[in-house]
Amino acid sequence: MTPRIVERERFSGPEAPPTPSDLDIAQGAELLPIAHIAEQLGLRPDELELYGSHKAKVHLEVLDRLRGAPDGKYILVTAITPTPLGEGKTTTAVGLSQALGRHLGLRACACIRQPSQGPTFGIKGGGAGGGYSQVVPMEDLNLHLTGDIHAVTAANNLLAAAIDTRIFHETRQTDDQLFDRLLPVDSSRARSVAASLRRRMERLGLQLSDPDELSPEDRSRLVRLDIDPASITWQRVIDTNDRFLRVVAIGAGAEEQGFARQTGFDISVASELMAILALADGLTDLRERIGRIVVGLSRSGEPVTAEDLGVAGALAVLMKDTVKPTLLQTLEQTPVLVHAGPFANIAHGNSSIIADRIALKLSDVVVTEAGFGADVGMEKFFDIKCRTSGLVPNAVVLVTTIRALKMHGGGPKVTSGQSLDPAYTAENLELLRRGLPNLEHHLGLIRLFGVPAVVAINTFSGDSGAEIALVQQAALRAGARAAVVSTHFADGGRGAVDLARAVLEAAKEPAEFRFLYPLDASIEKKIETICTQIYGADGVDYSPHAQDQIETYTRLGYDRLPICLAKTPLSLSHDPELKGVPKGFRVPIREVRAAVGAGYLYPLAGKIQTMPGLPTRPAFFDIDLDLESGRIVGLS
Repeated sequence: MTPRIVERERFSGPEAPPTPSDLDIAQGAELLPIAHIAEQLGLRPDELELYGSHKAKVHLEVLDRLRGAPDGKYILVTAITPTPLGEGKTTTAVGLSQALGRHLGLRACACIRQPSQGPTFGIKGGGAGGGYSQVVPMEDLNLHLTGDIHAVTAANNLLAAAIDTRIFHETRQTDDQLFDRLLPVDSSRARSVAASLRRRMERLGLQLSDPDELSPEDRSRLVRLDIDPASITWQRVIDTNDRFLRVVAIGAGAEEQGFARQTGFDISVASELMAILALADGLTDLRERIGRIVVGLSRSGEPVTAEDLGVAGALAVLMKDTVKPTLLQTLEQTPVLVHAGPFANIAHGNSSIIADRIALKLSDVVVTEAGFGADVGMEKFFDIKCRTSGLVPNAVVLVTTIRALKMHGGGPKVTSGQSLDPAYTAENLELLRRGLPNLEHHLGLIRLFGVPAVVAINTFSGDSGAEIALVQQAALRAGARAAVVSTHFADGGRGAVDLARAVLEAAKEPAEFRFLYPLDASIEKKIETICTQIYGADGVDYSPHAQDQIETYTRLGYDRLPICLAKTPLSLSHDPELKGVPKGFRVPIREVRAAVGAGYLYPLAGKIQTMPGLPTRPAFFDIDLDLESGRIVGLS
C-alpha cells in the first residue's frame, strides 16, 4: 500500500458552534434498549445478564457457541507521549468504531476498560470518550457500572487481611494448635480438610489419606507458612486517590498484642487481581491465576501463595461475576464491551482478553486501546497481552494532536483552569517542528513490532492547514501508511470516516509481528531491552534492593516471565519533566515486584507511584447533583 495524505471536508472549524459539554451530550443521547444492541451484535437473549435497560453482562458461553467462527479485524489505538492537553485515545477508539459501524455499515465493536473512580474524582476526566464520540450511559461507565472494581477491591483486601491474620495466629499457636484449628475434627471424628489444604499437601508431597498419620515435622510444614513480614509485597487498595495511604502502619491496636508492621495502599485498578482479570481466558483460568498469586516469602525463602493461605477460592467467589464483560453502546448506538480497568501506572493494555475474543467472534472489526503512549501501553499490550492471548492487531492507530506536539517541542507550561498560551492556539510551525520527533519515535516503535500504522490527527479550530500538512508529511516519512485528519470529537463517527477507511486499508496488509524480547532472556536483559530500544535510554541502574529481588526471582524460576515496566507516562524517560525525545539518560530501577498470578514482573522506575495523589483543585470540585432533576452535573 502506498502511503498517502488524506484530505477531507472538515465539519468542524472556526465557523462551527461550540461543542456542548461531554455530560450534556451524553445526557441528551437517545439510547436503544441494550437487548437490541446485543441482537445487532449477534448475541442471544440467554447470553445476556441485564442490569436495567441499558447495561448487560455477557456470558462467556458465547465463546463456546462461536468457537469455529472466524475472527474479525483487530485494531489497536495508542498515542504519542501524553500531555496535559490530552490526545484522545478513547475518544478516537469510540469515534472510529462509530465510523466503521454506523457510517461504513460494518459490524464493529469497541472494547474499552472501565474508568477508575479515583482519577475521575481526582486528576482527570472519566474514560467514556468525549464530545460526540462517547460511550453511554456515561455516568454509569465513569462511576460504579456493575461493581467490578468494587469486587476487585474487596477481594484484594480480603487477601491482605488473610496474610496478617495468618502471621498473627502462627506467632501465638503451637503446631498442634494450628493443626487442630485448620483441620478440625467433624462429627464422625474424621479430619475436615479444605480443598486448599489438600492442594498444599500435594505441593508438599504429602500423599497420606489420613492427616493424623503425618509426622510432627510434616504437620508443621503443612500448617505453618512462617511468612517473613519483611518480604510481604501485597498491599491493600482503595478506588480513591489518597496519597496519605501510600505508607501506613498497621497492627497498633491493643488487641493485636504488639504485632505491627509498615505497609501501604495502591489504587484498586493497580491490584494484581485487576491484571489477572484482564489476562484470564475464563473462570477456571481466573481461579488458577488467583491461587498462584505470591504475597511474600517464608523465612526459608520459599514463595507463599494465595492458595497456601487458603483464601484463593473465596477471592474467586468475590470475582466470579467480573469475568463477564459489560455491554454498552455509543452515542451512535454501536456496541461497546467494557471490561477490566486501566491498571493505574502499570497499563499493559486496557480492555480484557475475554472481551476482545468475544468481540472478534461477533464483529467484522474490533477497536481496542492501550494505555498511555505507545512506549508504555502498546509495548505491554504486545509483549504481555498478545503473548497471553495469541491475538495480534492487524493495524495500529497512533493518535496525536498539534497542540501536544507543540508541548513536546518546548511549548509553555499548561495550567489547569487558565487559558492556553497563544503558542498552542495560533500557527507556530517552528515549535511544532521541534515536537515532531516524539511522533516519529512512536511510529518507530510500531515499526519495531512489525504492525502497520495509521496516524490520526485530532484537530482543533486553531490548527492551521500548514501545521496539519507538516504533521502529515512527517508521519509518512516515519513509516505511517496514512496520516488522517479526524474530527470525531465534534462530528462523531462522520468525522472519522476517512480514518476508518485508512485503517481498513492498512489492516489488509500482512503483519510481520514480532515480540521485543524472548522470554528466556534474563530479567536484566529484558529490562534493559525495553529501556534502550523503547525509551531510548543509555542504560539501566538498579538499586541494591532491586538487585536482591532479581536474584530471588531468578532463583524461584520467575525469570522467564515478561516484564511490565512501570514508569511515568508523561515522558519517554522515567522523568516526567523530560519532553520530546530525551537523550543521554539512564533509567533507575528502585524495586522489582512479582505478579506471578498475572504472569509478569513489574519493575518500578524513578519516582512512579501506584497510588496517585490529589491536586490542589481535584475534579470533584465540579461534580454535584441538580437537586431539582436529580441529574449529575460536572462529570467529565
